[in-house]
This record gives sequence, C-alpha cells and structure tokens, in this order.
Amino acid sequence: MTDTLRPADTVVAQAPEHGHAKLNRSIGVVGGTLLTLSCVTPASTLFVVVPDLFGSLGTATALTIAIGSLLCVAVAFCYSELGTLIPSAGGEYAIVSTLAGRLAGWLVFVLSLLVVMIVPPVIAMGTADYLAPVIHLDPSLAGAGVMLLATLAGLLDLRANAWITGVFLVLEVIAAAVVALLGFTHAERGPSSLLSLQVAGAHGGTDPVTAMLVVSGLAIALFVTQGFSTAVYLSEELENPRRNVARTVLATLAISTVIILVPVAAITLGASDLTELTGGDISTMVTAWSNSAVGTFVSLCVALAIINAGIVMVIQNSRVLFASARDKAWPAPVNHVFSKLGRFGSPWVATLAVGIPGAALCFVNLDTLYGVTGVSVTGMYLLVAVAALLSRRGHHRHTPAWRMPLWPAMPIVLIAVLTYILTQQETDYLLWTGGITAAATLYWALYLRPRAETRWLVSIPEV
Repeated sequence: MTDTLRPADTVVAQAPEHGHAKLNRSIGVVGGTLLTLSCVTPASTLFVVVPDLFGSLGTATALTIAIGSLLCVAVAFCYSELGTLIPSAGGEYAIVSTLAGRLAGWLVFVLSLLVVMIVPPVIAMGTADYLAPVIHLDPSLAGAGVMLLATLAGLLDLRANAWITGVFLVLEVIAAAVVALLGFTHAERGPSSLLSLQVAGAHGGTDPVTAMLVVSGLAIALFVTQGFSTAVYLSEELENPRRNVARTVLATLAISTVIILVPVAAITLGASDLTELTGGDISTMVTAWSNSAVGTFVSLCVALAIINAGIVMVIQNSRVLFASARDKAWPAPVNHVFSKLGRFGSPWVATLAVGIPGAALCFVNLDTLYGVTGVSVTGMYLLVAVAALLSRRGHHRHTPAWRMPLWPAMPIVLIAVLTYILTQQETDYLLWTGGITAAATLYWALYLRPRAETRWLVSIPEV
C-alpha cells in the first residue's frame, strides 16, 4: 500500500532529461476537438455498438445511454481538472501515478492499454456491414484492413491527420443527422415509449427490461462516449493545455452525446415494431424509411466514420505506448524502440506496435471484446475518480489548473456508482480483466518495484 499512496514528488520526474523525446505542440482547441470527436466516432458507435444495446435493452437503450452520459459529465470534470493539472501523453496513468502512486498508476495503465488495444478492432469490424451495398467482405478481414490503413495514416503529422479526420467527421455527423430526421418523421410511437423499458422476447413476445439490466448496460453506455478522454492523451500536443484540455474534453462530451443520443431516440420511435428495434438493423430501417440510395449513402458515411475512428484511435494509442516507454515501463531495449519519433514527429514504432496487433484482434470473438472493454473502461474511470479525490493535496492544491465544481462530492459519488456497476458485470468478463490485471501486478512486483530508481519514472513535460 505504501507504493500505492506514495507522495507524488517521490515518484514523478517533473521535467524530461536533456534530449528526452518530446512531442510538438501543434494543434489548437479546434483541431483537438476534431481529433477527439473522431475518436469518440459518434456515428460508428451509433451503428456498431448501439445495435447490441438495442438487442438487450430495447426501448430502454436511450435511457441507459442518457444515464451513462450524465455519469460521464462527472468523469469529464475529473478528466478536465486532472488533464490540466498533469498534461501528459500518458493520459490516465500519468495522472494516477502522480496523485495516487506508482502501483495505482501502473494498474490504470494496464486497463487503459486494454481499452486502447481492443476498442479500435471492435469498431473496425463493423466496416463490412456498411460496405455491403457496394462490396461483400468478411467482417474480420475488413476490420483488419481498416486497422492497417489507420496505422499507415497514424504515421503522418498530427496536424495533417486533424484535417483528414475533420473531413470524415463531417460525413459521419451528416449520416447521424439523416438517421435522426428519418426516424422522427416516421415515428410509430410517442415519446413515452422511451421510458417503457421493453425488449422483444422469444416467439414474438415482450419482456420487461429490469433496473439491473439497465445498470449492467451502463458499462457499455460509458464506452459509447468514452473517447472524450483523448483530449488528455493529446495534452502534450495541444497549445495552451491548461485552458484547451478542459475545453476539448467538455465540448467533445456534449457534442458526441447529442450526435449519439438524438438518433437513438429517433430509431426507438421510428422502428416499425419492437422486434425490429431489438434486432438493431439500423441500415434496413433507414432504407425502409427512405430508399436504397439513401441507405447506401448512410452506410458509406458510416464506413468512412469507422476508418476515421481507426486513424484517431491508433494516434491516441501510439501516444500511450510512446509515453510508457519514455517513462521506462519496459526493459531498456524496448523503451528505446518505442520512444523513437519518425520524420513526421509521430512515434512510428509505437504506432506499428498498436496497429498491427489491433488487426489481429479483429479475429477474436466480438462479445468477449465488448465485455472486457466495458469492465476495463469502468475500472479505469474508477481509478481516475480516486485520483481526482486526491488532486488537491500537497503542492497540487496551488498548481494552476481548471477546477471542477462540487469537489470532493462529485468524485466520491462517482466512485460509489462505478464500483456498483462493476459488481453487476458478467463473471467471465470480470475474470478476463482481473486475470490480465493480476499478471500486470506480478510484473510490477517482480520487475518494476525492485527497480524503482530506474523503471516506471513517470515524467510530466513542461507546459
């Protein structure tokens, strides 16, 4: 426990050594918001992740996402304060290491690594469904292809990627808007159905959605808007991070919630019956509401949105791996390789190291990936909330940063709610995530802790 709660000034290198690899501050709040929104990838989340929620929650899907979004407001406040207090490409692990100690930071790094490795292939595998009007592809092969394409794009300059992802983002917002418009104009039921809590049962019957099902679904609902934390990962490359990190986090959460939640409500109202809603085939609904040309347009926009998400996630994930190498999380040869920067200023080896395994994960069972991701995101948010509770002790109390309202009540409530959500997840997914975390703890105990003077030295770049 002493390692977990060791004072921050004994474990954090406040400034990099001479010649230490540093990322360039090259983007403002607009570019950061475009990149962060693209990582949330609202349209691809709407078309790839939300259909699974329709399958288990039916008409309660919009309510569950709304509750998850409200929880994310508290999470976003934590990220905004902590990201401006500790602006590092290490994201959550740099924050938690600084405020809660090296072991806690290592564990949140492992959880964040699980998330950043799993989410891109989960999204990428949805590409095949939305390219179907043009070409039929195997979902795993299509997902792997998207991951490799995103990896190549991730090797480019960050400013160039901000423009690429910005163009794609416009297309996916248009697709989401079209779905919302069609759903509302073809409504089969009134707004009260959003609170009816029903899902199609076996043999055409209707089953109630219990409160426990809603709570269980919150782990995936948190994942729906999870990408707003990308602003923290980009904090080393944002101009004026003390101001722009908070602006980017909060703006991204607000915009992405609207882009996702409004179409979900429209789909719930516009589905011809409960069976169609529970089936979650949004493309078929769009075609029924309009015509095949509109359906094809929306599908292709979603396919581009998925590619867009892959690019931004690979960018984010490579920064996490780059930062971990810079902070000496691995044996010296591995640290040296992963901290290399290419001609465009991107960490090219780290980019390849997250992109290629991501392509391989496209061949893993999708339900397992969803479950482990939901548990990992919830656990990661929980540790970030703990760090937020500790963010105003010692010299951090006087460090210039954006400060959340209702502290410490907000992180305390968040810790209680997230802990309860974790207890409601399926045992298999808890065991998978717990097993990986246990192995990581063993690595900590046998390798990192005995080398405390030379390994896992979390650095905070100068602002």
